Amino acid sequence: MFDSLFRGLFDTDMASVISVSDFLLCVGCALALGLILAVAYMFRSRYTRSFVMTLALLPAVVCVVIMMVNGNVGAGVAVAGAFSLVRFRSVPGTAKEITMLFLAMGAGLIAGMGYLGFALLFTIIMSLISVVYNRLDFGAKKNAATYKTLNITIPEDLDYTGVFEAIFAEYTTSCELIRVKTTNMGSLFRLTYNISLRDVTKEKEMIDKLRCRNGNLEISVSKQDTSVTEL
Repeated sequence: MFDSLFRGLFDTDMASVISVSDFLLCVGCALALGLILAVAYMFRSRYTRSFVMTLALLPAVVCVVIMMVNGNVGAGVAVAGAFSLVRFRSVPGTAKEITMLFLAMGAGLIAGMGYLGFALLFTIIMSLISVVYNRLDFGAKKNAATYKTLNITIPEDLDYTGVFEAIFAEYTTSCELIRVKTTNMGSLFRLTYNISLRDVTKEKEMIDKLRCRNGNLEISVSKQDTSVTEL
């Protein structure tokens, strides 16, 4: 009687039924794997509560789905199509977040196939590698402070073509004018440059020389935004 509660309505006598103990074992293992991945992701990383909870629960969800469609090709294709329609209703994630989601789905898939040992080994290895890379700041730009976005306001009667070239040649290794915008009813121009400083300690010295060229109008320097091109 108890086992019949967990039989499908359309199961036949020839169909193999997953036992309750095996089901709980696989789901429990998947939840543990998700917890390991979530803890590894939180190590020295910015994170949100919703993403960490998703990372902790996703392996169990994938595990259950794989167990339910195991051996059924048609159901497997349907589930794959349904997963392709799933869209996380949030801001676009970083490459690291997308990778962790794939790792969580991979761990859940392995657990759902019944290879709990491989699932645990896979999760531990990938979590350790993630922690080590975070600890070493692998891939971090050591010279990120040299990349700046420079905004210079000039009067409308000043020809900005080449007016700052000598200063940029002295204080920067590269300089690119990316935007020109009129402001204050057309009486001023705002120039936006992406620059790479030769020496970050001479940033103020460069700004002082620029002020002498633009009539002491507004100048701003900010960290260069690379989030648009980041994957």
